[in-house]
Amino acid sequence: MTGYAGLRLLNGDWFAVALWFVGSALVHDLVLLPLYALADRALRSLPGVRGREWMNFVRVPAALSGLLLLVWFPLITRRVEHYERGTGLPADVFLSRWLVVTALLFTGSALWLLARLYRRRRRAGPKNRTAGSTPQRRS
Repeated sequence: MTGYAGLRLLNGDWFAVALWFVGSALVHDLVLLPLYALADRALRSLPGVRGREWMNFVRVPAALSGLLLLVWFPLITRRVEHYERGTGLPADVFLSRWLVVTALLFTGSALWLLARLYRRRRRAGPKNRTAGSTPQRRS
């Protein structure tokens, strides 16, 4: 996207470049930021959520997937046909590949969270000791 703005600027279309920068800032601040905040609030209000320890395991893959969608939006939504010549790929492969990458990001994040919870549980050891037993002191 920045390359596009740079090319337009080099072609002398400074007004379109300024409009692009102002428009992208407004879209981010007025549309995307409230959506981020709403999604984050919805995650935190889920029943059974004790803390935020798992929140980043949802936020990071969602942010990466959103970034990929933002960068490749014309190809994912099949809005630009002339990219077929440049990429050598048909226009209908980008949506499925983006969905696969998104699924892999969330799957990897979920596996990482499970591994972290498993290690934490293993380090904590058995919590319920038999009744009547007392922990032994080292002298």
